[in-house]
Amino acid sequence: MSNPDFLNNLFENKKKGFYPFPHKKMSEKFGEGLFHLLFTPDRNILENRKSLKKNYQKLQQELYNILLELNFEEAPSKIFTENFFEKIPNIYQTLITDANAILDFDPAATGIEEIYLSYPGFFATALYRMAHQLWILKVPILPRLITEYAHSKTGVDIHASAEIGKAFVIDHGTGIVIGSSTKIGNKVKIYQGVTLGAVYVDKKLANKKRHPTIEDKVTIYAGATILGGETIVGHDSVIGGNVWVTHSIPPYSIVYQKNEIRMRNNSPFPDPINYMI
Repeated sequence: MSNPDFLNNLFENKKKGFYPFPHKKMSEKFGEGLFHLLFTPDRNILENRKSLKKNYQKLQQELYNILLELNFEEAPSKIFTENFFEKIPNIYQTLITDANAILDFDPAATGIEEIYLSYPGFFATALYRMAHQLWILKVPILPRLITEYAHSKTGVDIHASAEIGKAFVIDHGTGIVIGSSTKIGNKVKIYQGVTLGAVYVDKKLANKKRHPTIEDKVTIYAGATILGGETIVGHDSVIGGNVWVTHSIPPYSIVYQKNEIRMRNNSPFPDPINYMI
């Protein structure tokens, strides 16, 4: 049975805290729709230029409608939409560079279409680049909805405000976290489970650089954790798997854990263990 007092309080609290926000499903649909328009092969579209133009204009209208939901006036909504789509050719070319970097690097990749259709790291990177442009335009909330949608689909969590250079490669992808003030150069490769994060979390640091800088041509292997706004990983460095880095690394460095192998006792039974039940 419902509690009327609780529902009344809930309604009042929601009313007090109300602010304009975009429809979540519409935002997710827009991000995925733009990705598929740019990268999903469709023979009907390829054979019909009018169809391609129609779908592109449909996406422009979708963004315009989302901005109206955010309480933008009609004129600003139109300007923001135009400004965003003016950048799409540049975003597209950068993503082509990303995809070719994956193709050149990954021996398992059989063709560029495979990367477009099935690589979660590329999908996450593409939605991040779209969201980042919206972040630059200072569109509220929508950039986060788009990157969090990519996060839910791929396990790759890239904040929309992070700065990432060209020829960016994510291999496997699952469990990657790239914090909001991270800066990444060109030709960087990141494997699964990598965290580019803050040393600690405090609301007072909201406007500070809390996440690391990764310079050009750095490879970061699985499970590595790199923390801190003052931490810089120098160009052409290799960060090994499962390492923990909180200080800057000079260029051309190799950082790795020293493994120690111990032979177990050859006895068929382990040493006795006392259990207390």
